[in-house]
Parts: sequence; C-alpha cells; structure tokens
Amino acid sequence: MQTPRWPAGAAVVTVLAAAGCGAETPDVDDSGAVGPDEAASEMIDVLQVQLAYPLDGVYEEGEDASLYFGIANDGTLEDDLLDVRGPDFTDAALTVDGRAAVIPVAPNDNVYVGAEGSPSVVLEDLQTTLRSSQSIPVTFVFEEAGEVTVDAMVAAEGQDPTPPFDFPDPAEDPTS
Repeated sequence: MQTPRWPAGAAVVTVLAAAGCGAETPDVDDSGAVGPDEAASEMIDVLQVQLAYPLDGVYEEGEDASLYFGIANDGTLEDDLLDVRGPDFTDAALTVDGRAAVIPVAPNDNVYVGAEGSPSVVLEDLQTTLRSSQSIPVTFVFEEAGEVTVDAMVAAEGQDPTPPFDFPDPAEDPTS
C-alpha cells in the first residue's frame, strides 16, 4: 500500500510560503511620528498622540501623565476640545494660558498640545502602570466633531514629544 504524498508536499509549500512572507521589507515610518492619527470628523484630525516618557521610566498607578498631540482643523468653522476621557485615568486637566479651559481649534489651523506656551492636557490619577511603548485608550471630546478614541502610547526614552510635529499646517496648504 502506498502512502499519499500530498500532506508532505503541502507542508513544504506552507513552510516556503511562510519563509517568503518574512523576506519582504516592511514599510517603515521614519518620520519620527509616535502616536496614531485619527479623524474626529471630516474637518478635525487628532494627530500623533503620545504620553511623555516618565522621568523614572515607568508611570505608577496614581501618577499624572502629560499628553502630547496635535489637532488639525481643515474646516471653515472653529471647534473646541471640551474633554479628554478614558478608563485608565480618573480625569484630565485641560489648560490654556495656565488656566482650566476648553482648547479652541481655529478654522484652517493646527493646535499643538503640550508644546511650551501652548495648551496642555494632563491625564490625572492613572489607574494602571505604564512603560515606554505601552498605550491606553484616550477619548477626545469635541463640541462639533464629537468623540474620537485613540491609543496614546508612552514615548520612548530620549524621544522629545514636543513640536515640531511632522504633519502639515492646513494654513500653509496651497490647495485650500
């Protein structure tokens, strides 16, 4: 009685196919961007969301974390960032000019949150321990654009999360 050969042949093809998958060079983002970009609406995008690298390498439960990101408004109407929420922190402090306030996003403009002299957002009372490259979901609540949730990743050691961001300024777009 002869043994069928197709299972051995199928195994060889599978191994070769799997090996071939690893041979491709993956696309690499060398722009320096850390966090994801996510559209809140057709006009509002939340860009390059990340948490600052913790001074001692780890955020412990109960600590606060500065959030860095950009907001691009490609529209003709102002929108306001009203709140930042998430299951892994108790509250978020939004400040503009050193005072608690909503963060306005002018039409056809960018807002850089976390840069020196600009608005800031601090996630208060973290409910989880976080290290570099770990992330937590963060929901941005806009007055007009509604809500959008993004995974905010902890920046790597030595990575400067402040601008210049690498996304385009809509005010400098020659097509608008």
